[in-house]
Amino acid sequence: MKKVLITGSNGQLGKALNQQLKDNKNFQVINTDVDELDITKFSEVNEFVKKINPNIIINCAAHTAVDICEKQKDKAYRINAVGPKNLSVTAKEIGAVIVQVSTDYVFDGKKIGKYTESDRANPQSVYGQTKWEGEEFVRKTNEKHFIVRTAWLYGDGKNFVRTMLQLAENSAEIRVVEDQVGTPTSAKEVAKVIMKLVETENYGTYHATCEGQCSWADFSEEIFRLSRKDIHVKRITSEEYKTAAKRPQNSVLDNKNLREKIGYSMQGWEDALEEFIAEKIN
Repeated sequence: MKKVLITGSNGQLGKALNQQLKDNKNFQVINTDVDELDITKFSEVNEFVKKINPNIIINCAAHTAVDICEKQKDKAYRINAVGPKNLSVTAKEIGAVIVQVSTDYVFDGKKIGKYTESDRANPQSVYGQTKWEGEEFVRKTNEKHFIVRTAWLYGDGKNFVRTMLQLAENSAEIRVVEDQVGTPTSAKEVAKVIMKLVETENYGTYHATCEGQCSWADFSEEIFRLSRKDIHVKRITSEEYKTAAKRPQNSVLDNKNLREKIGYSMQGWEDALEEFIAEKIN
C-alpha cells in the first residue's frame, strides 16, 4: 500500500482526490491543510513529511485569490513558490514523487490557439508569476515530479458555478465577460488524471482541463440552462469588468502530453458540468 500525502486537502481538488481514493485499497491517504502543516516553513515540512514517509505528495495548497495576490505578493510567493519547493526538496530526500498543481495563469493569454506544455510561460499577474516559480522550483529539485496545470476549476467549495447560481437568486440579469476563453474543468476529472499519472513514471508537465472551450458568458449560460434557471446573461468585455489582476484572454490548454504519453482523454466540459450540477446542485 502506498502512502499519499495531500496538502490543501480542504480545497476543491483536495476533496475530489479524497473522493477518488476513498475506496482504493492500494493507497493510504494522509490529509493536511494549513492548520496541520504550514508548507512555507521548511523545518516544519521536513519534520512532518519524514515522520509520515509518504510515497507520493500531492500539493493542492495555494494562494488562489488572484486579485488579493496583487496586494499580498510576499504571502503569495511563500505559499505558491516556497511551499512547493519545501515539499519537493523533502520529497527528493525520501525518494517520494511530488505532484504540483499549477495553472493556466503561467501563460500571457495572447496565443492564437491552444497552449501546449512546451509553450513559453509569460505570467501577467502575481498569482501566475508565483505559481510559475513554484513549478520551476519543483522541476529543479526533484526529477520525480508531475506538474499538472489546470484552469477554470470547480468542485466542492467556492467556485464560479456556485457564484453564478447565488447571483441568480437575486437577479434576472447577470453581467459576464465574453472576451476571455478557456475550459471549465471539474475537480473530479483532474483528480482522475492525477491518479492516472502517479501510476506511471512518465514524469514531467501535463495540462489537465476538460475538452472543448467557451467564454465565461457561454459557461454561465450553460450553468443556467442545466439548472433550469431563466437568467439573461449580459455579455460584457474585460474592459467593462475591471480587476486588480490581469486575466489571460486565452486560457485554452491542450492536453497534449496526457494524450500522447498516458493515452488518456478528459471528459468534455459540457458533460462534466452536467454531471456536477446533477450530483451537487439539483
